[in-house]
Order: sequence, then C-alpha cells, then structure tokens
Amino acid sequence: MVTHALVSSSSLTFSAEAVKHSLGSRPLQSPFLFSKNASFSVKAASTPPVKQGANRPLWFASKQSLSYLDGSLPGDFGFDPLGLSDPDGTGGFIEPRWLAYGEIINGRFAMLGAVGAIAPEILGRAGLIPEETALPWFRTGVFPPAGTYEYWADPYTLFVFEIALFGFAEHRRFQDWYNPGSMGKQYFLGLEKGLGGSDNPAYPGGPFFNPLGFGKDEKSLKDLKVKEVRNGRLAMLAVLGYFIQAPVTGVGPYQNLLDHLSDPLNNNLFTALKFH
Repeated sequence: MVTHALVSSSSLTFSAEAVKHSLGSRPLQSPFLFSKNASFSVKAASTPPVKQGANRPLWFASKQSLSYLDGSLPGDFGFDPLGLSDPDGTGGFIEPRWLAYGEIINGRFAMLGAVGAIAPEILGRAGLIPEETALPWFRTGVFPPAGTYEYWADPYTLFVFEIALFGFAEHRRFQDWYNPGSMGKQYFLGLEKGLGGSDNPAYPGGPFFNPLGFGKDEKSLKDLKVKEVRNGRLAMLAVLGYFIQAPVTGVGPYQNLLDHLSDPLNNNLFTALKFH
C-alpha cells in the first residue's frame, strides 16, 4: 500500500507534452480545480450510478449528511461524520465524485493487498510453496530492518522498477478518467479494443476488467457495486490491521489467527497491547 501511494503520486508527474499527445488537441486541465468559491475540487465526466432508493439502511447518518448523500453512489449509507463529501462544507475540498472514485480504486488495491500479504503464510503452512518463501509480509523487504528476501535485484532497483510499471498503469488510468474511452483509441500492442472502457471510469468493464461478464442486468450490476464497496472498505481496514499487528506481535496475520484460535484468552487484542 505504501508503494502504491508513492506510485500514485509519482504517476502524475508525466510530461505535459505526453499528456497533450495522448488526450488529443483539448487543452490540458488538472483534475484538481478551484471552484468559484475557491474550494479545491475535482471534476469527472461519468454516468451517475443507479440510486439505491430512499429506503436504504443508514449508518449514523445526520440531517446534514443526508442533504448531499442521496443514495446515488454505491455503498452510500449516509455515513459521513467528518463531512468529507459535503461540497459546501469545510471538509468538502475535493469534489465528492472524485472521493467516491478514489475509494473504489483504493478498495480494489486493498483487496488484492490483503490477500497477497497473507497468502504466502497460508500456502507455506499447507506445504504448497518452499519454506524460504513462506514469509510474513513485513519480512519480504517492505521494512528492511524487519527482514528481507534475496530477490533477483536489490531493493532499490526493485522499488524504481515498481514505480516505472505502476506509474505507467496509473498514467493510463488517469487518462481514462480524464477522457473516458480514450484508451480504446490509443494504440497499445493491439489490445486497445479491450481497453475502451465505459462512460464511467470506475467501472471500465470489457474483456480485461470484466472477463466473466458480471452484472449483465441493471439490478445485478447495482448489487455487485455495493458488494464491491463493502468488501473494499473491509479490506482497507484489514490492511491497516496488518500494519499495526506487525510491530506489536512480531508475526504475520495468519499466525496471529492461529494463535488466537488455539488460546483466545491469552492471545487477543488486549493481551497483545499488554492490557492485562
């Protein structure tokens, strides 16, 4: 996640000439624009999602939050205690549609990261991968003082290599957000026909991003969007838990689970934090 955050920032440092060429003759506009009220805002052209309905469940919603959270976004349950999505409030310095888009993208990365971080431990326990590769996620070079692994290159070379690859992918994603469908017109090894996307950059679809054809009708697509947001939020909390448990317990999340199941009274949150 740390690498992704760095890469996401670095990917926006591409040259103006490259972007101008890829986006066509339109003048380049940053996604971060000042509105007439001098607030920091982000604009995105997308088709509004299907509304969930007025009878959606609410999570600690307030009268103020319900004035701008109308159920039109997947996973909108009126929960916004800090007013981050309030376009006229102190927290609404970024346009709400951009915040919703960012939540979906980061939720997807978190779901991949949560599985990828714990998978080596599980596969190692099952004897499906060599013991030397069945390492807790924080001992693979993410935090060098905690341990590392002998890869084909040194950590610094790998870091730069990851920045280059992720930066390229993030650059193209940004282009599709700025000009939906543009990636289907730009040559990319003959694969551009499957990268045309849709009117909503958060849900590009197509053979690469929806190969199984989920959400063929409006109702099922709406339900899948809500499930994705819910699981993405859960995954982001899980990754946060991974980062906390590593220095506190010194073992991986899967070993934490096994320890807790074997002796719940002596292996839990309170004993880990020495609240006993």
